[in-house]
Amino acid sequence: MPTIAQQRWLFWIPTLIWASTWHVILYQLASPVPVLNSVAWRFALAALLLVGLARWRGESLRLPASAHLLMAATGIVQYSGNYWSVYEAERHIPSGLVAVLFSLMVFGNALSGRLFFGQSVTRRFLLASSGGVLGVVLIFWPEIAATGARPTAALGLGLGLLAVLCACIGNVLTLTLTRRQLPLVPILAWSMGYGALFLLALSLGSGAGLQFDTRPAYLLSLLYLAVFGSVVAFVLYFKLAQAQGPARAALTGVVIPVIALLISAVFEGWRPTAMSLAGMGLSLVSLYFATRVATR
Repeated sequence: MPTIAQQRWLFWIPTLIWASTWHVILYQLASPVPVLNSVAWRFALAALLLVGLARWRGESLRLPASAHLLMAATGIVQYSGNYWSVYEAERHIPSGLVAVLFSLMVFGNALSGRLFFGQSVTRRFLLASSGGVLGVVLIFWPEIAATGARPTAALGLGLGLLAVLCACIGNVLTLTLTRRQLPLVPILAWSMGYGALFLLALSLGSGAGLQFDTRPAYLLSLLYLAVFGSVVAFVLYFKLAQAQGPARAALTGVVIPVIALLISAVFEGWRPTAMSLAGMGLSLVSLYFATRVATR
């Protein structure tokens, strides 16, 4: 079991990485490469890197056949359905609303943790988490308020909720595999590999083909998303989920939007409003109380 100090690092490193990926993904979206291809290349590269990491750690990639069924399901749900749904949702609703939906993962993970792993959370934790979600709502309120003017907002909302559901299911599947005493890194390597293959097959089947972009902005952003946004972040995130439970690990979704907007202020010219600053403050205060509850 990691120490309290180590668990804090397990929380903050993935949080900081995933907050930065909001900006880095823009370089992928600016490319003519279809989303299906870009996400597939990301997880294909991540899978290869995880294979190398497993070899370096002396961990075998030979896992039981029954595990491969679950890993294939994980790849399709977590690394295909989840990410594809997020990208597609943002075509129909503001990214801020997607961020709010993902902050709700803390409740989805709390429910799944209770149902599948017998892990309960206190009312105080849920109250603090609710404050964090409310903070995210305040941050993005102008975008959320304008959502109704979009003709396909309902579709986007459905896709966003589907992405959250996929992420919650993916968490359950991965943690189920680790509870069988199987090593985490090979599990992630196979899962991401299956997810990439599924996306590539879907791309070929849809007629989009296999496209790639050799321009530096695309290559560097792809490398960052694969190495840090996939390998480093997911390994540490699931170690955190193993140590503290999926609900507490999902608190990353409460603070990621705050940090992402600070990055946006530096690189994209975003300017905070009084309401967004209040939302940021509420999210951070709520996170503080939620994590204090989590360690008692």
